[in-house]
Amino acid sequence: MSEIRAPMAGKIVDVKVKVGDAVKERDEIVVLEAMKMEVPILAEASGTVKQVNCKRGDSVSGDSVLMVIE
Repeated sequence: MSEIRAPMAGKIVDVKVKVGDAVKERDEIVVLEAMKMEVPILAEASGTVKQVNCKRGDSVSGDSVLMVIE
């Protein structure tokens, strides 16, 4: 199981997957806006999305768990 965490505080601009979706390692799964830059968050491993803890417009703190992939 892999927890995808926010690398820094910011605002969620886009969530590209939903629960049940299959992802491959390095797929772009979330876009985070931080310090006026869009930061793509990539899957760290291949698997199935089991949990999504964020949605577009959410503010997140650094190290928040955004998603769980199994």
